[in-house]
Amino acid sequence: MLTPGLDRERRLWARGCLAVAGLDEAGRGAWAGPVVAAAVILPPRQRNLLRALKGVRDSKTLSPAQRERLEPVIRANALAVGVGLASARYIDAHGIIAATRLAMEMAAFNLGVLPDHLLIDALRLPGLPVAQTALAHGDGLVLSIAAASIVAKVHRDRLMVGLGVSYPAYGFVSHKGYGTAAHRQALLQCGPCREHRLSFAPLRAR
Repeated sequence: MLTPGLDRERRLWARGCLAVAGLDEAGRGAWAGPVVAAAVILPPRQRNLLRALKGVRDSKTLSPAQRERLEPVIRANALAVGVGLASARYIDAHGIIAATRLAMEMAAFNLGVLPDHLLIDALRLPGLPVAQTALAHGDGLVLSIAAASIVAKVHRDRLMVGLGVSYPAYGFVSHKGYGTAAHRQALLQCGPCREHRLSFAPLRAR
């Protein structure tokens, strides 16, 4: 299991980039609900930052309880945190890549400060005039990206729990909009709701 570190951030801090934001998304492959992105700026001068954020890694490798425990720790230690999202309707209209970029751009804007450099999991954001680096598997390598992955996942899971109250027939509370046998069965019985991504193959194939 990869343990993310601060090597990338430290190189940028040494060059004078003190507001380095890590960005990641959650929900890109789900059948329903928004895609959510988060941006996290970690403090360049905080001693023992790695110790303070012990356990922070790619959100997909953590249990829901671990993510819920770490999310407030990340917020308490970060200089800034921003979250953005793109709706299922936007995904259907523009595609998941464009929607993910929009969510990430919104997350960067919602930091409330202008980043010097963006460290992004996999994507580049041509709509933002900020220096940036796209890193494959960045959430497993870069601490600020891993932190962003947890914030995005926790935020999206909470949104999906809320949607589960509004649309109880689909089981969003348990599967968070991802493709499961129970979700497929609910679609067969009830048809899609307005939170489903009708452009995704499993829903087009109905």
